Amino acid sequence: MPAPRKYDAESQARAVRLYQERLEQGNIAQTRARQEIGELLGINLGTLRNWIRREQGEGLTPAASASQEPANEEVARLRRENAQLRRANEILKTASAFFAAAELDRKLGQ
Repeated sequence: MPAPRKYDAESQARAVRLYQERLEQGNIAQTRARQEIGELLGINLGTLRNWIRREQGEGLTPAASASQEPANEEVARLRRENAQLRRANEILKTASAFFAAAELDRKLGQ
């Protein structure tokens, strides 16, 4: 089994950029584009696929990840608000049941 090779960040970024450019050039499957770039640069297909997935997960640009931060904060805020409203709803259901029982007792007691 050959020893694993280390690739610097610049080489990884170049390989991903070539892959994306190849996809943009024309009607080609993602797998075929990975094969072509992998063979061209001598990179294992699994390694190239991992780099591509990592880049796609990171959003490719710092601007894209920066624009997601406010969205993530908004989602977190909405989840907190949703949890608070659910708790309030449970309190209101309990109070409603209590007052309905009291009203029923009052009507039956007359």
